Amino acid sequence: MSGHSKWATIKRKKAVTDQKRGKIFTKLIKEIMVAARAGGGDEDANPRLRQAVMAARGANMPQDNIKRAIKKGTGELPGQNFEEATYEGYGPAGVAIIMEVLTDNKKRTVAEIRHLMTKYGGNLGENGSVAWMFDRKGIISLKKDSGDEDSLFEAALEAGAEDFNSDEEEFYIVTTGPTDLMSVRDSLEAQNCTVESSDLEMIPKNLTKVEGSAIETLMTLMELLEDHDDIKSVFSNFDIDEDLISQD
Repeated sequence: MSGHSKWATIKRKKAVTDQKRGKIFTKLIKEIMVAARAGGGDEDANPRLRQAVMAARGANMPQDNIKRAIKKGTGELPGQNFEEATYEGYGPAGVAIIMEVLTDNKKRTVAEIRHLMTKYGGNLGENGSVAWMFDRKGIISLKKDSGDEDSLFEAALEAGAEDFNSDEEEFYIVTTGPTDLMSVRDSLEAQNCTVESSDLEMIPKNLTKVEGSAIETLMTLMELLEDHDDIKSVFSNFDIDEDLISQD
């Protein structure tokens, strides 16, 4: 199983008992505000905003919340200014970890991340220390009831996808170039495919095997980083046998 879907699959399975809708909404609102500030409030002219709004709708965020977040981003309503940052480092067993952040206080955020990394057997590195181990790609999850595999594979490639595979029990995974994510998604939806999610991810070029007691330590660290208010996304190159992971 590829690295991006390993963590995505683990999160999906645990989400049944770990749903924290308030935190999810907070992170989505930040992304909408930053996207609107950077590229304007028109979804059709701002692909990043459109992607953020679709993610918010996928999480069942009320439309009024989305509209307010856009207006805060464009300055029509008062709101905080969030900065973007990316932090990199190594976790237990030497796995590479990348964290994409939206924060109103970089000093506070980096101090908290450094504390977590150190506490759980890792360390925060310099920019570029692990980024070279990853490629940025668009990832689209299609529900398998969208159609038969051969037809979906052909549709994805005709839409401009780079890869198509069946990584998970319920989904097909479509990989695109980073700038092709929304156009491929639009094409697939136009053919009545059911898109579960779409996002830009950092895909590891190679995986690092994690075994023994390091598994629990790493999973605890990943969950704490994922749960941090200022961290938008967490990516890693770990390879773990999912049967060894507690779902509690």
